[in-house]
Amino acid sequence: MQCAESLRVQAYFDSEVDAVSAAEIERHFEHCSACRELLQDLEKVRSALRSGISYAAAPPALRAQILQALDRDPDAVPLKPRPARPSKVYGGQRFWSGAFTGIGGTALAAALAFFLFLPSLVSPLSNEIVSAHVRSLMPAHLIDVVSTDKHTVKPWFAGHADVSPAVADFETQGYRLIGGRADYIDRQRAAVVVYQHGAHVINVFTWAASGARNLSNTTRSGYHLAYWQQGDIQYCAVSDTGWDELLALVRLLREQP
Repeated sequence: MQCAESLRVQAYFDSEVDAVSAAEIERHFEHCSACRELLQDLEKVRSALRSGISYAAAPPALRAQILQALDRDPDAVPLKPRPARPSKVYGGQRFWSGAFTGIGGTALAAALAFFLFLPSLVSPLSNEIVSAHVRSLMPAHLIDVVSTDKHTVKPWFAGHADVSPAVADFETQGYRLIGGRADYIDRQRAAVVVYQHGAHVINVFTWAASGARNLSNTTRSGYHLAYWQQGDIQYCAVSDTGWDELLALVRLLREQP
């Protein structure tokens, strides 16, 4: 018989629950063998899919040609009117020679670019972090421990998060420490240090790095994400402030012992 918590277990597996719900589900695992088996089955399916699917990157020359085609201004090359063609030539060589010129070539380049670059553009982890950032901006969700004192914020994470983050106050540089909270990122209890920069909130997520990952700075839904790793700890600073302001805080944090 299926456990009533099975749907929440699947949401937990997909990292779609908040930190409180995740902790409840983990406690549920302790006495529910059916849900433990369900989680193991989900892990096996994911591993099988990842090991059985290969990804071949586009050659650099092809990627460069596609980017050039996308950047080219279509108004710079006037389109010449073409005589109507009977439908029988659409399956032959004349169709393909026309498809790679003018609008046809641009559309094809755009389609190729979409499929070639999609794997690198879609990052579930980045989407997860942005969702957590947006969720934190809701009333009463931003801070669990309210303090501008790093000696108050840092000890709070003991027992609330799986890592001990770097905590510092940079008020003189324009980045005021306002507190911290625990969140759920990459299936871990992540520590989040919260800063105020002008009218902007900056969340600095910290969690244990899980193997080698190619995490690059990116922008999602208007929010900038700056990644870096120190030792076995992974960091990500998120905000809708400008890139220069965000990276300035990152530099300050990386200079901390």
